[in-house]
Amino acid sequence: MERFKLVAKGLIAVVLLSCLTTRLMAADLVSGYFSGLQSFEADFTQTVIDANGEMVQDSKGRVWIQRPGRFRWDYETPYRQQIVADGRQMWTYDEDLEQATVKEIDEALSSTPAMLLSSYRPLAEVMDWQQTSSEAGITWYRLDPKQKDAAVEEIRIAFDGRELGRIQVLDGFGNRTEIRFLNGKRNKSISADRFRFSVPAGTDIIGTPE
Repeated sequence: MERFKLVAKGLIAVVLLSCLTTRLMAADLVSGYFSGLQSFEADFTQTVIDANGEMVQDSKGRVWIQRPGRFRWDYETPYRQQIVADGRQMWTYDEDLEQATVKEIDEALSSTPAMLLSSYRPLAEVMDWQQTSSEAGITWYRLDPKQKDAAVEEIRIAFDGRELGRIQVLDGFGNRTEIRFLNGKRNKSISADRFRFSVPAGTDIIGTPE
């Protein structure tokens, strides 16, 4: 009986150590990826599913990120749109409407995919995270903002191996946005001109540019 108890205790210790090791590996993957992230470039697809399960947006384009605080999302379909941040302000330009909106970057970002990738602050200062599943090389994590955001209910990210593959955001209205990254390039040089927005002639501007 005593021998059985010792074996059982040993098995429990192994299980606990295994769980702890898995959690540490998960933490290392997430924190290591974001702490070492300087720039990111990829093609992307973006879908938005509403609370009724209906797809309300299906778009694609290309994204460039330069930490801290600079990014550019060029939407190519179904209509052309640009979202450009220079580290101080963020411009959203709709080509068809000939309209551009400008905001201070802190006001605009909140708990968005752009914030996760381009944030000034280490991820551990703004998010807690835990692994939720892993299958066929795809590992999912749930991220919880330390400062609650009324507009965001849930954030999930997925790694394909050790590379970022997807970001999902569930908002307060029940809409789920998923962004998938393809042909990603990490920590490659990106021209600073990529993050400068030149207002096209005849564009209506909402907001106050610097």
